[in-house]
Amino acid sequence: MPSLLSCPGGLIVIGVISLFSVNINSEIWTNEVSDVQFGRLGSRVTLTCEGSHGGSPVEWRLNGSSVQPRHVQISEGSLTLLNATHSMEGNYSCHDDRGTLLKTIKLQLGHHPHFVHISCRIPNHNKVYCSWTPTKTSHLPTFYNSSYSTNARVFGPCKQDFNGENECSITNPPLWSANLLVNVTEINPLGSNSTIFKVDVHKLLKPDPPEDVKVVQVDGQPTQLLVQWKYPESWPDDMRGAFPLKFLLRYRPIGSSFWSSMETDEDISLRIMDALAGHLHQVQVKAQDAVNNYSQWSEWSHVVEARPWTESWDEPTEEPFDIPVFNSFPVRATEKSPDSAVDQTGSLGLLVLLGLFAAVMVAVLLTIIALLWVRQKKQDNVKNQELTSMVKMKSIPI
Repeated sequence: MPSLLSCPGGLIVIGVISLFSVNINSEIWTNEVSDVQFGRLGSRVTLTCEGSHGGSPVEWRLNGSSVQPRHVQISEGSLTLLNATHSMEGNYSCHDDRGTLLKTIKLQLGHHPHFVHISCRIPNHNKVYCSWTPTKTSHLPTFYNSSYSTNARVFGPCKQDFNGENECSITNPPLWSANLLVNVTEINPLGSNSTIFKVDVHKLLKPDPPEDVKVVQVDGQPTQLLVQWKYPESWPDDMRGAFPLKFLLRYRPIGSSFWSSMETDEDISLRIMDALAGHLHQVQVKAQDAVNNYSQWSEWSHVVEARPWTESWDEPTEEPFDIPVFNSFPVRATEKSPDSAVDQTGSLGLLVLLGLFAAVMVAVLLTIIALLWVRQKKQDNVKNQELTSMVKMKSIPI
């Protein structure tokens, strides 16, 4: 929440603005011809019937109807609202005992000016933009006066370009001053109130994002991308010598949740060397003041998508020709696209896997067959030995 600063510079600014606001108040809102009176909500507000004669009774009406005596006091031609509320606003008129109109007063009720919430941004060393929002609605005609000062008691305007918009800008602030005191004074018919906001120029400096980001292929390099960009337009050309920008680049193939990054000092191009071949990539760039390490990084630039160079075959200039095959049906030659090349690579890998699987299955089958053959061979040998033994036993004489 912004607050008043208890420093000599801030007090001087408040004094100057207060004097200025009093003059404005008297010029704009003190208008006897319009018969408009302003009052503070919740307070005692007195309306005076200036056309009445001393001591003569008057009748007060609100929007054409007689004013009820509740919460009001009428004495010697004056009407006092004891606790002013919004329901008491409107057109008041006073009349003499014969009903003759003596005076009309339009009453508007609201609050005294309050503090405002101030925020500032600094896109370069030559400009400071500030805006503010009221912390309390006054319900009264309100305008603002804005200015700035430094600790060295240097004063200057914070220019408001458009009436009714709560914004102002400081052009060419003192470079040697690390802090600025931005003063915004809220003024309405009931008075004025000033808010002073301390701006740390070094920490609030935040360049705009780089512009015109482009990503191009590098011929013959399937894993490289060339990224180029420009300084933000809000960073003037005459400032780049003393205050250059440094840049941070990030990139990733689409589908990945992880970014790779590269940083460069002052250059406005970088070459990505490890892009994923054949895949579409996302690229972004942001900037920071290379001299002021306390400054903030800009927001990221818009996303640019690009795919690295992929090998392709030129389409033949002659008419497509037929390739004879054994079934005598012609096959028409066609151009291979990068996507078809990727599909063929994937198909080749699948064929290799299927071949390995078939080889393993054949090896297992041969092993099983060999084991069965050995087992059968052993069984045959046992049978042969049994037959031989029986023959020998029969040949022995009894």
